[in-house]
Amino acid sequence: MKTPGSAAIIETKGVRLVNNLILIGFMGSGKSSLGRYISEQGYSLIDTDGYIEDKLGRAVSDIFSVEGEEYFRRLETRALEELLEGGVQDCVIAVGGGLPVKEVNRELMHRLGTVIYLRAKPSTLEFRLSGDRTRPLLRSGKLRERIDSLMAERKDIYEAAADIIIDTDGYTFEEIYGLLKEKIL
Repeated sequence: MKTPGSAAIIETKGVRLVNNLILIGFMGSGKSSLGRYISEQGYSLIDTDGYIEDKLGRAVSDIFSVEGEEYFRRLETRALEELLEGGVQDCVIAVGGGLPVKEVNRELMHRLGTVIYLRAKPSTLEFRLSGDRTRPLLRSGKLRERIDSLMAERKDIYEAAADIIIDTDGYTFEEIYGLLKEKIL
């Protein structure tokens, strides 16, 4: 049985104090939602998918279907470069689930701030994503099989990229934020 504030932070790896928090994790892990919660605590919020959509005036799903995934991944890299060039500060940055796959993006994220991996069990992700028809990479095949397949490809990348790993299953945003405040804020 968990108690409020119990050890949801699984691992911290040489975390340095910086003023930007970069949230990574699989689709449905809570990056955007936790980002919104943290923004209510005084941080600005940047969601890289929203940043790209605003810049191009098109939905991510449209970009994927017309130009393809590789083109979208280049847009993600450019978005990180622009955030660095702009000198963003005091931001929580929620990135797309596939953004950390590219090594250059992992390097850029670390230059931007502390990278936090929001880890969730596949069963939790399946529950959260079951009604979502907007995510291009989940449109083909059975949902659980796609989650398992993509997680097999990304799990080690997420873990290696993270300064902090948080298991989010069963925790509220308030509890997760409290742990982050205690550890790095």
